[in-house]
Amino acid sequence: MARTENDRVVQVGEASGGGGTLDKFFGISGRGSNVRTEILAGVTTWLTMAYILFVNPFFIAGRPDSTGTQLGFAEVLTVTALVAGVATIAMGLWANYPFAIAAGLGLNGFVAFTLVGTLGLTWPQAMGVIVLEGLIITGLVLTGFREAVLNAIPMDLKRAIGIGIGLFLAIIGFVNGGIVVPGPDATKPVDLNAHLASLRVLVFVVGLALAALLVARRTKGGLLLAILGTTIFAMIVNIGWGDKGIWDAVGPGIAQFPDKVVAAPDFSLVGNFNFGVFGAIGFASAAAAIIAVMLSDFFDTMGTAVGLGEEAGLLDDEGKLPGMNRVLLVDSLAAAAGGAASASSNTTYIESGSGIGEGGRTGLVAVVVGVLFLLAMFFSPIAGIIPPEATAPVLVIVGYFMMRNVGEIDWRDPSIGIPCLLTMTLMPFTYSITNGVGAGFLAYLVIKVLQGKAREVHPLLYIVSAVFAWYFFHGLLA
Repeated sequence: MARTENDRVVQVGEASGGGGTLDKFFGISGRGSNVRTEILAGVTTWLTMAYILFVNPFFIAGRPDSTGTQLGFAEVLTVTALVAGVATIAMGLWANYPFAIAAGLGLNGFVAFTLVGTLGLTWPQAMGVIVLEGLIITGLVLTGFREAVLNAIPMDLKRAIGIGIGLFLAIIGFVNGGIVVPGPDATKPVDLNAHLASLRVLVFVVGLALAALLVARRTKGGLLLAILGTTIFAMIVNIGWGDKGIWDAVGPGIAQFPDKVVAAPDFSLVGNFNFGVFGAIGFASAAAAIIAVMLSDFFDTMGTAVGLGEEAGLLDDEGKLPGMNRVLLVDSLAAAAGGAASASSNTTYIESGSGIGEGGRTGLVAVVVGVLFLLAMFFSPIAGIIPPEATAPVLVIVGYFMMRNVGEIDWRDPSIGIPCLLTMTLMPFTYSITNGVGAGFLAYLVIKVLQGKAREVHPLLYIVSAVFAWYFFHGLLA
């Protein structure tokens, strides 16, 4: 029976049968599940997405900002687990859906490569951008303005943003794996590594083959298993044939077994943010950056939540997810919390589908995932043994996941196909999500106007495109 959005998705005591306190609170029986299935589904989801504990620090930690400040690997792992754990538990208790939340891939790349790398922000300033975009999205959710924003962007352009991020991740994976290197000059900005016959590349290739095999076999926790398996192989190669020196470029101690396995979490990065971005790069450029990551974060969540709800059979008769406001509210607050803790923006994970595939249907799944993330904070020393060649294959595979919607775009219509192409290609080629989103919006607006179809463009898109036009123009003059 369909429910209105104002109703709680599952009321306390709604479940059929006795079933105990958990059953009654989450309405487990009412959704055709049981406590054991929900717990196992939670473990499955966590195994599927736990790779973010290793991948997120590789984006954020160890990269100097304009002041030379670097964030520590263990500290980033701690806040990654902390925000993911708290936000996912909140999703389970408040929205009562089996959706897990963690630092968004692509969004952390935006922080590291665009905000810090290209725009020259400090880490606190970059994280302040993430806090602001999360708060803006929260405001859109609370005021209901999210519907206007959602309707302003063509669906195909939303898909192109996700696909472009996937290509961006794949390129980063190839760079981290030693496959792609900077080209010799401006005529060839990137090139294939001339030294592919190396131990580092061997580790990447083995890792990519292992990750692809596990994904093709639909192995639960395949990406995490691929990271761990590749790391073991890397340690054997590093010690047995590499004379312990093939990872010198990324610092000592990499691919070496740690002196301890358990350590107290380091919360020193919590609260390490500020809003100095406007003074650092100017109001318009700061606004363009905030809008770019906000749109990517917001629309990715919308698509993910509806897709997961459909897979779980939780959509109502009109194809809508009951209580979507609760999902969006938790997700938007998680984005802001991720910035406030220096973990980057947090978002709902499509990998939640693995737990749904195991039969998970309620918020108990999310609570289990969140608890496992919080426990992971105490095992940060283990993450220090993971070399970039072990996580790089996962970035390529995640790029594949995000590319799967490319066939949904109407390429026969140039007015949408050309903007989508610009969005998808400029992200990886310029190492900037902002450039890709801005180019896509501007191309769509200009083509529609020249076609005499200006009225088909939502007024909000004119405002956003004007901001991006100033951003590009200012950049060309700078």
